[in-house]
Amino acid sequence: MKACVFTLGCKMNEVESMSLWSGLEKLGYEVTDELCAADLYLLNTCAVTKEAEKKSRQAIARLRKFNPLAPVVVFGCAAAHAPESFVKKEGVLFVSGAQGKDKVLALLGKGGVYPDSDERVFSELPVPKQSKTRAFLRIQDGCDNFCSYCIIPYLRGRSRSRRVQSILKEAECVTANEIVLTGIDISSYRDGDTDLGGLLYAMRELPLRIRLGSLEPHIITREFLERIRAAGNVMPHFHLSLQSGSDSVLRSMNRHYTRGEYLDKCALIREYFDNAAVTTDIIVGFTGETEEDFQKSLSIVEEAGFSRVHAFPYSPREGTVAYKRGDTPAEIKKRRTAELLAAADRAEKIFLEKQLGKEAEVLFEEDGGYTENYVRVHAEGAREGELKKVVIKKITDRGVIAEIL
Repeated sequence: MKACVFTLGCKMNEVESMSLWSGLEKLGYEVTDELCAADLYLLNTCAVTKEAEKKSRQAIARLRKFNPLAPVVVFGCAAAHAPESFVKKEGVLFVSGAQGKDKVLALLGKGGVYPDSDERVFSELPVPKQSKTRAFLRIQDGCDNFCSYCIIPYLRGRSRSRRVQSILKEAECVTANEIVLTGIDISSYRDGDTDLGGLLYAMRELPLRIRLGSLEPHIITREFLERIRAAGNVMPHFHLSLQSGSDSVLRSMNRHYTRGEYLDKCALIREYFDNAAVTTDIIVGFTGETEEDFQKSLSIVEEAGFSRVHAFPYSPREGTVAYKRGDTPAEIKKRRTAELLAAADRAEKIFLEKQLGKEAEVLFEEDGGYTENYVRVHAEGAREGELKKVVIKKITDRGVIAEIL
């Protein structure tokens, strides 16, 4: 039998889908993520925006074109937000929510709508299918931040963390050279007295590189940075969520830091890791954002020294606090996004120029690889899965070219 696992949305969704992929293989299925004829379809949905939820519903028709008789299992955030919109779709076997992915394999063959798991408990899933180079490891789920633009806490529930021993047990099974720790808000990780810094220190004996998913600014303290520097295998790349460079917009977003505090965190990172990469997300055109507010987001890109910026226009989401506050005109958001992306490109070039002539360790993938501080590298003679020392020679539009030492 063949199963297709089709995923929309975030990296966390992708990791959870890879866990279900592993579980399906144990049940005897041949599994793919390619749209094709199959005997079973699993649809992992997204609801971060209204458009994402619409695409999730439309995906059922796309899947059934390949085999109209095959059952479809629907789960994920959109299924949690509006399960009734999926139940009525022809061919849907059952619907489970964002927190109910641990039920999916057990419920195959049974119909209906199933409630989410207990949101106070971290849901264990099979070890995700691994690539040759990088493994993703879920350590946390849910969120307590309730940013005014975000619906995810209402769908995935409150923050809950995986037990340290469970994390270490899975990490010891990893055959790749690198692990990425993932979650909805890994900065809130806590198992008893062990916080994220303590977890990373507990992973110090693992013979592989460790990367962190997105972090909240509050996690960046001297104690945290000292712990991960002492661990020795945590990569100096920090994706530190910003969302806006304006204090008034940050307050409106219910983000609990100021522009100045954020910049202090960036400076502190570089005090401990002088060649660290700091990347971020910025929302453009949030409701009420003035031109002055936007200029503050524009200027912080250079001031913070970001190596990469993910910039995207604000999309009002029904069910969030900010939804009733209105929106910024589309043409203004489009213009501001283009300006911010141009500033991000300039900042990235400045960062890459600082890498020229430096030696680095690169984990190579199918097409290029990444240094410890997440610079994209291309080098002749490198093979997928190899860790190689290189010297960086030249900047290109795809990263840098390096020579293997």
